[in-house]
Amino acid sequence: MITFFNRLIVCCRVSAYIFNFTKIKFLDYKSFCSCLRAIGYDILFINIITSFSVSLVLSLQIVKEFLYLNAVHLVSSILALSFIRELSPILTSIIIIAKVGSLFTSEIGTMATTGQIDSLFVLGVNPVDYLIYPRFLALIIVFPLVNIFFLLTSFLSSAFVCFLLYDIDPNFFFNLFYASIVIDSLKSLLKVVIFACGISMITCVWGITTSGGSKAVGLSTTSSVVTSLLFVFILNFVLSYLLFDNFLSVFSSI
Repeated sequence: MITFFNRLIVCCRVSAYIFNFTKIKFLDYKSFCSCLRAIGYDILFINIITSFSVSLVLSLQIVKEFLYLNAVHLVSSILALSFIRELSPILTSIIIIAKVGSLFTSEIGTMATTGQIDSLFVLGVNPVDYLIYPRFLALIIVFPLVNIFFLLTSFLSSAFVCFLLYDIDPNFFFNLFYASIVIDSLKSLLKVVIFACGISMITCVWGITTSGGSKAVGLSTTSSVVTSLLFVFILNFVLSYLLFDNFLSVFSSI
């Protein structure tokens, strides 16, 4: 428990350092490009499979109920709200935490336990500038793009299911869908940027504060994944309440 709170303090200190944007001149661009490439390639396939399967199942369950209620004109709006506001940010966060966050923690944690971070200090290199900052910026850039890709895949697969199984014209589907996406999409992107900041901070700090042997690396990785998930789930409720809790229903414009 003491270690956990010590790490939270380090997170706050590192965040205060990184959000000083004048530090971008110290960015290691080679490491930054390497992180961009690794993150994008690592999660693209998983992102496609997850978004495709979830959208298929959700469409199957929702569309038949709305057809029974003779409310087919609400199908696309309900699916859009579900994916844009909640499912896409949450599921994308889980994918990134599991695939990228664990990689960050284990990679930096191994460097910490083998003395490589101490070597950076000896060479006069700031570990935050060299290890954390590139990963932080890379995740902030990639996360919204992955979220958009998730949404596109979800909408296309939902339209496919609605057309194939329930004979709903895709043009009708997307015309209703466009009415409710613009503002909500911007809010969703704001959500994932905030998630990206928290996930990158937690996973990198948990790695850089690792001490001990190979067992400590495993424990730090597990702890960072669990902490990141709890961070996302709790913050998601707060952001959803602040961003989407209003008295005007999206159906009022349909």
